[in-house]
Amino acid sequence: MAKKKNTAWMCQSCGQRSVKWAGYCGSCGEWNTIVEEVIQSEEPPRGIGALAGASSKPVSINKVSFTETPRFPSGSLELDRVLGGGIVPGSFILVGGDPGIGKSTLLTHLASRVAESWGPVLYVSSEESPQQVRLRAERLGAMADTFLVMAEADLDRIDEYRKGLNPKVLIIDSIQTVYKPDIPSAPGSVVQVRECAAQLLRIAKNTGTAVFIAGHVTKDGAIAGPRVLEHMVDTVLYFEGERHTQYRILQAVKNRFGALEIGVYEIGDEGLIDIPNASELFLAERPVGASGSVVVPIMEGTRPVLVEVQALVSASYYQNARRTTTGVDVNRLQLLIAVLEKRVGLPMSNSDAFVKVTSGIKIDEPAVDLGLAMALASSFCDCPMDPHTVVIGEVGLAGEVRGVSQLEHRIRESQKMGFQKAIIPANAGRVKVDSDFKLTGVRTLVEALQVVGIGKQEK
Repeated sequence: MAKKKNTAWMCQSCGQRSVKWAGYCGSCGEWNTIVEEVIQSEEPPRGIGALAGASSKPVSINKVSFTETPRFPSGSLELDRVLGGGIVPGSFILVGGDPGIGKSTLLTHLASRVAESWGPVLYVSSEESPQQVRLRAERLGAMADTFLVMAEADLDRIDEYRKGLNPKVLIIDSIQTVYKPDIPSAPGSVVQVRECAAQLLRIAKNTGTAVFIAGHVTKDGAIAGPRVLEHMVDTVLYFEGERHTQYRILQAVKNRFGALEIGVYEIGDEGLIDIPNASELFLAERPVGASGSVVVPIMEGTRPVLVEVQALVSASYYQNARRTTTGVDVNRLQLLIAVLEKRVGLPMSNSDAFVKVTSGIKIDEPAVDLGLAMALASSFCDCPMDPHTVVIGEVGLAGEVRGVSQLEHRIRESQKMGFQKAIIPANAGRVKVDSDFKLTGVRTLVEALQVVGIGKQEK
């Protein structure tokens, strides 16, 4: 019997269906994302087994058969760190990033190194010819015999070849360009992306093949396609960095197999080179004696990293003062400026404020609050901070300094990088440090500024 086909209005962002066209999606809040898509009445598969053919009937958790499958290394220490210790067989991993940032280079390195050590890898390129893939592989020195390349966009044909090869890793570059021929919608549509991802998910879970898919991103930096795609995969990785610099950051924003870590790479003549000491890289070009520069230890999963936060506060020549940030949420900047004005007495409401986290890393943890506030005050008063001091702490609306998690790990990384002092919350408790390392506990933002010699000044 022929499959019944009909159309429905559907949001391209979240996949929510609508009875008619509308300019605004009430589910995800996006504008101009509802389009008409061809859908099918075909019932999806009932479930996925852990490894080939497990029953979908309910059983006691104590009776679920389980054999722990060891991870295998990818050949890149930074990628293994971000994945939580290596590649889990049967995992489904999404790699996103801006065009030209290096996603295909990363996946080509992965394919060659796994193929050399663990068995065949099938690299499916639906955007490039095999000749283009080979040119990149030759440049990177990724020429393993079991590194298999296929230029195909039909997912059913890809699956047929996969069954004959039984690869250790399957790489799809990219998910927005593959399609299922029995779905009339165009490649990249909500239905195609969702159904192709669902089939790849079943392949990963039922065969134990690790599946990596590259994903396009929108102009806002989010993964293109329905948001359900990010919920289906086990791990979401973003490959980021300034295109005109040689450094790239691989950041996990979702990982079912480990903590959310970052990996740092340098682009060289031979492709991507691991940078195991990220703190040294981020502080390499730090200016000495400049006001508004503060070093803050942050945690990326279980990995402590030292980053430099720079602030520039200057007189505003506009009716409304400007607030601009790079790497930090602008709302956090506005909040800390309000605290500095109300609790400390620094008249910053009529000053432009610009904040940047160097090296292209993004910070969203509250432990950066104290460092950011002190960088703003340092720039406003034109009073440089001690270059051998790191600052750690969260700032409340009353101007109090609150404790942060994993303080000892942050201090240990600071000691390793040669710093001699740390300003920390007074309620941090006892922290083990070297005898020549000085800890100064503060209870309020005013007290922290007094410690470094920044007082209430008029500009």
